[in-house]
Parts: sequence; structure tokens; C-alpha cells
Amino acid sequence: MTMREMLGRVDHTQLKAYATWEDIARLCEEAVAYGTASVCVPPCFVRRIHETYGDKVNICTVVGFPLGYSVTAAKVAEVEQALADGCQEIDMVVNIGDVKNGDFDKVEQEIRTLKAACGKHILKVIIETCYLTREEKIAMCRAVTNAGADYIKTSTGFGTGGATREDVELFAQYIGPDVKIKAAGGVSTLEDLEMFIGLGCDRVGTSRAVGLCREQKG
Repeated sequence: MTMREMLGRVDHTQLKAYATWEDIARLCEEAVAYGTASVCVPPCFVRRIHETYGDKVNICTVVGFPLGYSVTAAKVAEVEQALADGCQEIDMVVNIGDVKNGDFDKVEQEIRTLKAACGKHILKVIIETCYLTREEKIAMCRAVTNAGADYIKTSTGFGTGGATREDVELFAQYIGPDVKIKAAGGVSTLEDLEMFIGLGCDRVGTSRAVGLCREQKG
């Protein structure tokens, strides 16, 4: 796979609390130049990106981020505002407390509700694997599948750990045929990027891919 093909699977990410418009504009310029799958940005920048870049960049934003414990109605409101502002893809964080309580029906219903709010737009479900047991991860594969989400995603990048080979392999074993995988968190080398794509990830979330490919090309 060429670098260009790999970058076409990257959600080029800038979610730091102190990100400025200069940071976001640089991210978008890189996304246009290198053909990344999307830019993944804080919700407050979505409208300005859409007004500035139009359809030159595919805009992804986050909901219930990074802790996931907002009530469902608040997450729905976030989705609706993001779509109104010009967003095309939503990465939501599940209520991790509900997962740890074993209340998987409630988690599944929240995902289903947000997918309904997204409509034709892509919904990726962040389950934050670093906090979960193997059994909880398997249960979340089923919940994401049953709720009709488009992707299951490993991590926010703000937890105690990020994507791992073992978690992606587990996802591949237990998700339904219509669910894709996104690895995120700790993807810091080209070898990481190649590994996760090779394991079957349709998307990889990272802030580093463009810089790494630029260095390699240089």
C-alpha cells in the first residue's frame, strides 16, 4: 500500500484543549494536500471549517468527548448541532460507567439513538478499550453491531491507553459484517499505521501520519 493510500484511511486529528484556529487551519491544509479521509476536530471549529474549506475536507467531530458520561439528550443535541454546522462524521464516546455496570442494553439504545440522529452520516462508536475487560469489549462489539453504527473505535487518545493489535483482532472476530474498525490513540509510527491497516482497520485516527509520511518522503 502506498503512502497516499494509507493517508486515505487516516482521520487527521487535532483535539487538544488548547488548539487554535491556526492549528486547525494547518490541519485542514494538510488534509487537502495529502488526501486524508477526514479532519477530526473539536465541535466548535466545524462551522468555520465548513465555511472556509467547503467540500475540500471531510469533517469529523466528537460527541460526549472524552469521558462519555453526558446524558443521551445532550449527545443528541451535540450531533444535531454538528451536522447543522457542516459535519459529515461523528465519533461518539459511550457511557463507560454504563458499560462497567453491565448495562449493555442501555448503551446499545444510546448508540441506536445517536445513529438515528446521524441519519445518512457516519457514526463511529468509541468504547475506550483501556478501561474494559475482554468480556466487556466483546459485549460492546455486539452492542455496536446491534445498534447499527458504522464503526467501532478503540480509544479517545485521552485515556490510559490507546489502540492495540489485540483489541483490533478481537473486534474483527466479534463485530458484525457491516461494522468497520477505527484504531486511535498511540499511533505514532508508520509501522503502527501499516500494522493497523493490515489488521483490517478501515480508519486510523492520529495527528502524526502526515508528518511521518512527509519525513519518509524527505
